[in-house]
Amino acid sequence: MSSQPGWTVTRNYKLPTAWLATFEHKADANTRTIGVNSEMDALPKIGHACGHNLIAISGVAVALAIKAVFEHFDLPGKISLLGTPAEEGGRGKVKLMEAGAYDGVAACLMSHPAPGPKNTVSLTSCLAMKHIEAEYTGRTAHAALSPWEGTNALDAAVLAYTNIAAMRQQMHPTWRVHGIFEGKNWAVNVIPEYAKYRLIVRAPTRAEQEVAMKKVLPSLEAAALSTGCEVKVDVYGDTLDLRQNRALGDDVANTFMARYGRVERELWGIKSASTDFGNVTYVISHQPYPDFPALHPGYAIPTVPDGGNHTPMFASAATTEDAHKATLDLAKALALTGVRVVKDDEFYAKVISTFEFDKEARKKGVIGV
Repeated sequence: MSSQPGWTVTRNYKLPTAWLATFEHKADANTRTIGVNSEMDALPKIGHACGHNLIAISGVAVALAIKAVFEHFDLPGKISLLGTPAEEGGRGKVKLMEAGAYDGVAACLMSHPAPGPKNTVSLTSCLAMKHIEAEYTGRTAHAALSPWEGTNALDAAVLAYTNIAAMRQQMHPTWRVHGIFEGKNWAVNVIPEYAKYRLIVRAPTRAEQEVAMKKVLPSLEAAALSTGCEVKVDVYGDTLDLRQNRALGDDVANTFMARYGRVERELWGIKSASTDFGNVTYVISHQPYPDFPALHPGYAIPTVPDGGNHTPMFASAATTEDAHKATLDLAKALALTGVRVVKDDEFYAKVISTFEFDKEARKKGVIGV
């Protein structure tokens, strides 16, 4: 962006690997600012298997298209393009929000690729998520000579796993609980004195995720009690569900359906995944800046069967010309909505009223679609 005329670029913005690019055209203190998110990340060994190469350029394309409209039609406007790192577990946007990086925008837009029918966009939500680490401590002993002298921490971790597995029959089908074991200095002939069970608990809304947590946490404690181990439980990484602003989504949908394809709200998308952009849609801005609505549509790129996000096949799919075309098609629709946020007072009033209504709906556990 530093090579593009008219943009002011700040490197290392609030975080060492974040950046901010801003543009203004004939703006004054009353001119609204449209926020755009260029998400940056990759996965170990499989690279852009979640399509962050596309997500990053999508934000750039949206911002450049809005700038072109402001200049061509000589419209007052402001753009804030934020490059955000560490979505894959690092909660980069949460850290940037806490540092005030999003303050002052009227709305924020981004998008995300996924497998799906060609020429379609999805406006589904994403799941709220929390991480749990349960560290079990027992006592080591020789597993053959004197196992009765030991207290098996791995048994405790395995029992916690099976407790949760047994609970799945009573779990809502939209919940997701998944995890792995970790240890240190394990040997097959030694009773493990330490084991860690790392897991993630997800549910469609923040309120429902809290219900799921209340069911999962006692299972971890019970495993320690029944094996005679000590347990330390750490809960962290509060990632919130994605609250799609209906008015913004409808506007993008109208443009996309008129020119490029169709829009769906339920059938496919990344609705069983989670994103730190969910926290952006819940954002509480720092005073004197108001809270703001946001939109995060998914869009389909061509993939092979079973070649979804976080697979090597999706990494390959994200490099194709068709994937880039799909990215730019949605970017054009998002850009038009971004222009309306800045210039159409009646439309923006509707966006804000929708946002305020959703604030109440989220308290009741209503999914933000």
